Amino acid sequence: MATHLITGAGSGIGEAVAQRLHERGDELWLVARDAGRAKELAARYPGAHPLVADLENPDRLSWAFGHQTLPDRLDSLLHIAGVSDLGTVGELTPKTWTRTLAVNLLSPAELTRLLLPQLRISRGHVIFVNSGAGLNARAEWGAYAASKHGLKALADSLRDEEHTNGVRVTSVYPGRVATAMQAKVQQQEGKEYTPEKWIDPRSVATTVLLALDLPRDAEIHDLSVRPGYSGR
Repeated sequence: MATHLITGAGSGIGEAVAQRLHERGDELWLVARDAGRAKELAARYPGAHPLVADLENPDRLSWAFGHQTLPDRLDSLLHIAGVSDLGTVGELTPKTWTRTLAVNLLSPAELTRLLLPQLRISRGHVIFVNSGAGLNARAEWGAYAASKHGLKALADSLRDEEHTNGVRVTSVYPGRVATAMQAKVQQQEGKEYTPEKWIDPRSVATTVLLALDLPRDAEIHDLSVRPGYSGR
């Protein structure tokens, strides 16, 4: 039985990954932003261990974890939570930039720092669910793309640093996925949300597990996933 710590398990890709790992009997540690969310996750995934930590406040994560029990070892750390607010550089406020960078970049960096000892013990795996925006930036995606470009740099540096410790690092770059975040993006873009046009979160979960379950003699560094033709 493998042990995984997951952010974003409450919806979208994170939920799809957590469900797959829970179904196969793995041990789950799930980050929740508050006690109410933690209770919901505990009910949804019997036997899982919720951890209350607000990713919008990365400088408080060490304090939050210091008041809770953590796993002794980790087979994987799955960074899946994220936020997205569109706007031109001329419109985006420091508040939006700060929140986006905190959730999408600074908190993954801090969580990784705090949990590296447990990952080194098990020669574990860190997976960053990034975005196509982490490879290409477009108009009105400045804050989100900047956070995801930074996340790619974080993953690349971590991989180089931890290779000799046996810790694997993978970045997954999905295109548009049929999630609540995508519904919000479509609204911000003034478009109708049609989930059948986009990737099913369960398909992205399959790519995450592909990297996770790869035999130890190999390591996937980067995986790009784009919407396919559904014929609908």
